[in-house]
Amino acid sequence: MNSETRNTAALPCTAIAMAAILASGPAIAVAQATGSSSTIGRTWPIAEPDALAEIEAKVAGLPRDMRAAYGPRGNWTALKAASLGVAPADRVRSVVPFHTLDFDIALPDGKVLYPKGFTFNPLTYVRLPQRLVIVHPRDLAWGLRIARPGDFVVLTALGTDSGDAIELSEKSGRAIFILEERMKERLGLTVAPVVVAQSGTRLILSEFGPQVRSARKAAAR
Repeated sequence: MNSETRNTAALPCTAIAMAAILASGPAIAVAQATGSSSTIGRTWPIAEPDALAEIEAKVAGLPRDMRAAYGPRGNWTALKAASLGVAPADRVRSVVPFHTLDFDIALPDGKVLYPKGFTFNPLTYVRLPQRLVIVHPRDLAWGLRIARPGDFVVLTALGTDSGDAIELSEKSGRAIFILEERMKERLGLTVAPVVVAQSGTRLILSEFGPQVRSARKAAAR
């Protein structure tokens, strides 16, 4: 069954440089042969602080045991996935992910290029190179089996069960992502398991019904 959903929400080289390189050819050859180096032109000390030193200093000030500071990982809101219902049957539908600007996009001179309220389809300009395989934690094994090497495997919550994406990534050896509310709304997602793929200027959502869960149970035996 097909349906359409409209979502409103989202190096150059100059002749002078070449002449300089050719003129300095013998000098470069001698330097390479002797292993020496030289400085040509003016130099200035680096004014910016060392980024690595800044990171190390910041880390040194953090608690050694992050669990004591942030509590059990299961309580981290950043790891809570958006919730989707359970697909009652196989279904394929299409979505056009329209986006509406909530601010003006203006040129440096102040001329408005795209006004607030302008609605467009991002898929007219970009292409999604991979599929999104979106599953509840209980269907992750199935999702990993059908996912292609370049696909994104995304966890959605089933009730209060979001799974632990970090632990599951470590166990599976594959990056596992978390479904965000914004993605859920933008893609028009309602149930899972679902595979999202681009076709032209539309997204094709393939939802998988009870037989997927039956296959999951059989594989677990």
